[in-house]
Amino acid sequence: MKDQPTQSTWRTYLADELPIVTQLVAALGYELEEDQPHLKGERFLMQAMTTAGGKKMILLGKKGGEKVVIKATNDTTGKDELRHERLCRKSLHQINFAYEVFHSPLELHFIEREGYTVSIHEFIDQPSSFLERSIQEQFQFSLNAFKNQERARATTKKHFQSIVHLFGNRTSSDYLHLFSAFQTFLENERVPEEILENIQVTNMKLHSQQERIEQYCGFLTHTDFVPHNFRIKDGVLYLLDFSSLRFGNKHESWARFLNFMTLYNPELERLLIQYMEDNRSPEERESLQLLRLFRLGEIISYYTKTLQSSSEQLLELNQQRVHFWNDVLSAELTNQRVDRSIVETYKQNRDSLRSQEEKERQVGLH
Repeated sequence: MKDQPTQSTWRTYLADELPIVTQLVAALGYELEEDQPHLKGERFLMQAMTTAGGKKMILLGKKGGEKVVIKATNDTTGKDELRHERLCRKSLHQINFAYEVFHSPLELHFIEREGYTVSIHEFIDQPSSFLERSIQEQFQFSLNAFKNQERARATTKKHFQSIVHLFGNRTSSDYLHLFSAFQTFLENERVPEEILENIQVTNMKLHSQQERIEQYCGFLTHTDFVPHNFRIKDGVLYLLDFSSLRFGNKHESWARFLNFMTLYNPELERLLIQYMEDNRSPEERESLQLLRLFRLGEIISYYTKTLQSSSEQLLELNQQRVHFWNDVLSAELTNQRVDRSIVETYKQNRDSLRSQEEKERQVGLH
């Protein structure tokens, strides 16, 4: 597959910066692994699409046989992101209304030297990936993680004052404003009419249910809670990404996770929805559905944005992603799960269009 312009930019960035970072970590006694899966495949596209964060490298290294994870950047925004993530990780355990929400890998070094910010943490070596575990284990670990997040809720003015400057706080108005922005963008991009119709119906549904969304705001939530952002060792779940923590609707983590499982484990998706319907109030089930719709509009917008940075097979793949997630949205608008034949057809097409590098990167993620 021919390099995209953004991919060439990413490769140039790595060629310039990786040797410098290699020397910086070598001075601390670390050497980089030969294979670096987090630099491969569609990683360049995620960097190109990032609006809030800057360029950064996620690397695997070792020292004395012990593996580590290294995050490094010389980008101003990327540095701010690493500092912010570190502060979130430290502050979470000091908030007086948050109780041991997540474990985190041990920080070994955090240095700012020669224009670079470098963060080094222990590597959590899990015996099997999350999706390789039994369905019972997957259900219990994910449910416990959601329950732990729910225990951290800001209910007083003092609570909000202690968290808003660091974690941020999304209200129902914020969710509605963001989704309206998704709609405006998609209208300007002139996406197919069937997609616009679903987005418009979703936007009206969200606005009509603003009170329900607000009812479950004020909770700690992780906006990217999926298996490649946590690892499990000795029965303990370690969160790897603290930069996606914020206070907002408690079901935003659920929504991201369930949408992910639509592709990777529909049985777990079914069990978690069944748990919600059997053990929580109808109002909470409604809130979860609304947040799923919000996140689906978000992912449709995201992949629509990638089209301008894609060509050839990657362009075709991202076009199929837009249509696939619209199919999921169509089903969820009636509180139905998307037909499995649609999922399987999409997965086959996706795998045929992915580059070999992206296939290798995905092995490490899941």
